[in-house]
Amino acid sequence: MRETSRAPQLLDDSKFMEIALREAARAGAEGEVPVGAVVVHRGVVVARAHNCSIRLKDPTAHAEILALRKAAKKIGNYRLGAGCSLYVTIEPCLMCAGAIIHARIGELVFGAGDPKTGACGSVLNVINEPQLNHRVSVLEGVLARDCASLMQDFFRQRRQERGAGRKRP
Repeated sequence: MRETSRAPQLLDDSKFMEIALREAARAGAEGEVPVGAVVVHRGVVVARAHNCSIRLKDPTAHAEILALRKAAKKIGNYRLGAGCSLYVTIEPCLMCAGAIIHARIGELVFGAGDPKTGACGSVLNVINEPQLNHRVSVLEGVLARDCASLMQDFFRQRRQERGAGRKRP
């Protein structure tokens, strides 16, 4: 577990990540990439979402974006502030990292890193770019194995389905 800004609060972090994992499983069951997100405001879940890009035909319908939208509506402000934490099963991409910064999220907790598109330390580190005016506390690795396994199993199954659909000469 790589921490960048704070010590883990194992019970709470695990509890909220489990909710995000359930959202991710819903995405996978719907044929979407299995990513789930939960916004917590002062210890209370105010929004949860999962990837819906395929169903909504919307490239911005990532779990993080949808959860931030719901939370902003519920809280009544697009700037969610330091009292909000975002729990995500997989490291956010560049688009989602930008949205997290613009929402002024106080802390980001994610499960598994994303070595292909992660923008919070894996490929890029936009989330704490020194030239930007907002810093986000980041904790990586909460239930990382569970989060990574969900993603790996989803893509393994998709590869198998594609392979089974091919006709051999």
